[in-house]
Amino acid sequence: MLKWIMISIVAAIAIFAGYVAMLPSEFSVTRTAHIDASPEAVFAQVNDYHNWQNWSPWAKLDPNAKATFEGANSGEGAAFGWSGNSEVGEGKMTITEAKPNERIVMRLEFFQPMQGTNETVFEFAPEGNGTRMTWTMSGHNGFIGRAICTFVNMDRIVGGMFEKGMANINEIVKSKT
Repeated sequence: MLKWIMISIVAAIAIFAGYVAMLPSEFSVTRTAHIDASPEAVFAQVNDYHNWQNWSPWAKLDPNAKATFEGANSGEGAAFGWSGNSEVGEGKMTITEAKPNERIVMRLEFFQPMQGTNETVFEFAPEGNGTRMTWTMSGHNGFIGRAICTFVNMDRIVGGMFEKGMANINEIVKSKT
């Protein structure tokens, strides 16, 4: 009887491992929102990391996180590092491309609690009296990441944070007009 229980457990683990191995390793999370301000105003909030503490939903998770700034003050070459509690971890963002009022591309590196490198893209387009803002993060999930994603809906969690961040930007830029 114990032998059959052990065989069943090993078989279940093997089936789960096979399932995880077949999942796509590439991922992408995208959210779009209308912001009640010009592309210039919205672009300025994202292009300067010094503004992020005011609108980033992750900054609200650990207001005591240590922040460091490197390189340019804003735009291409600007870098922002953080080290905080278990909810925000440790990492670094670097702007690799900044096309004024249209697009910002960042290299997003996570050091803790898990290591990984992703690309984040912000796009800004005129829409009526405001801006259509699109926030996308894409990257590669290793085996452990894919296994975690079978239990945790990362699109919903990360996408939800994107939605909060864009709502925060909307409130900030509306208050400045």
